[in-house]
Amino acid sequence: ISFSFALLITFCSMILGIIIGALQGYLGGWFDLTMQRLIEIFATLPFLYIVIIIGSSLGTGFLVLFLIFVIFGWIGISYFMRSEFLKLREVQFVEAARAMGLRHWKIMFRHMLPNALTPIITFLPFSLIGAITSLSALDFLGFGLPAPTPSWGELMHQGLGNIFSYWVSLFPVLALFGVLLLIAFVGEGIRDAFDPKEFQKME
Repeated sequence: ISFSFALLITFCSMILGIIIGALQGYLGGWFDLTMQRLIEIFATLPFLYIVIIIGSSLGTGFLVLFLIFVIFGWIGISYFMRSEFLKLREVQFVEAARAMGLRHWKIMFRHMLPNALTPIITFLPFSLIGAITSLSALDFLGFGLPAPTPSWGELMHQGLGNIFSYWVSLFPVLALFGVLLLIAFVGEGIRDAFDPKEFQKME
């Protein structure tokens, strides 16, 4: 449940961050400055306090936590996409696409986005690791998914009440560590597979 929930959060946050960052970098000007100031203000909001306040009033269900995570999760990738699109909008093939009269959305997502995949591939595994860790921490503190839902954080919380039964806490910690380590390895392998330097050679 933690893995599937984090995977759903990560992909939705990635899509939202890519769209907002691409619009900022491509359009630039007053739109970029206004959005950047709003994002900086929004990023200063304390995530844990927001979860506690909303959870105490609306409850900590699947949909509520999903919306909170997505609302806060897109900010990081939007910074990377903004910088990539700011760099790519002055490249010659983008100028040629504009001269040919292509629509802006086609230039952004068909021509510029494939050349801006490096931060997405690099950021994806760490975003997934962060989502799993955050959900487990919220479950451990009692602000995550409802109690009957099985989760690593809930099992570790139960281990606090059974100090002498060490296996109650040990195996969820080992499982969580193993999954996070494997995600990091898979992310490293994907990044190496898409690294363009590996396919270049100097003559």
